Amino acid sequence: MPSRKFFVGGNWKMNGDKETLGELIMTLNTASLNDETEVVCGAPTIYLDYVRSKLDQRIGVAAQNCYKVPKGAFTGEISPAMIKDCGVDWVILGHSERRHVFGESDELIGQKVAHCLENGLGVIACIGEKLEEREAGITEDVVYEQTRVIADNVKDWASVVLAYEPVWAIGTGKTATPAQAQEVHEQLRGWLRGNVSDAVADSVRIIYGGSVTGGNCNELAAQADVDGFLVGGASLKPEFVDIINARS
Repeated sequence: MPSRKFFVGGNWKMNGDKETLGELIMTLNTASLNDETEVVCGAPTIYLDYVRSKLDQRIGVAAQNCYKVPKGAFTGEISPAMIKDCGVDWVILGHSERRHVFGESDELIGQKVAHCLENGLGVIACIGEKLEEREAGITEDVVYEQTRVIADNVKDWASVVLAYEPVWAIGTGKTATPAQAQEVHEQLRGWLRGNVSDAVADSVRIIYGGSVTGGNCNELAAQADVDGFLVGGASLKPEFVDIINARS
């Protein structure tokens, strides 16, 4: 089985300004980070250029969203070409806040995934069930369908990181237990094995998101099918360094 490089993404969401993000960047630039971990920070769109120019090159930068076409009359949207023009190589797509706050459908997210990959961006593709779906026992059905629409739009999985984020754990302080996270990650890898290929199932990184902190990251990182994290609030704090180094 190929070794999967540990991946830690920070999703800064709609937070920060040049002063506070500059302080965070200084912390990251001077920190001792595990060379075996790939780190990518998702900055607000308006600060992509600023963050890429200030952040050490060993750390990647991601946009938090992107549209499905190259250009046009789409007020407020950005394209892969614009993202790349800022020196940024990644984009987060399908985050639960995009799905449930802004009403993005599986179909639209799939179209965005296809367009971003075709234009050379790496994609952190997010999936995850709501609390009522977990309590109804349909977690597998929900995440498999979300994954299917993403998979239908991927030709090269080398540029894709799959982020499992149970919606009930995002920003709530509730975290899936390590066993719960491992169970879904293992099921997702099994779905990829049955519906895509053994090679993709073995190589694609499946990361966990949902109230990851410096206090719970080590136990989560020890799970066989947890290949990293997508971190929200804690990525804006110094403890983000501890999360990056969870597998040191």
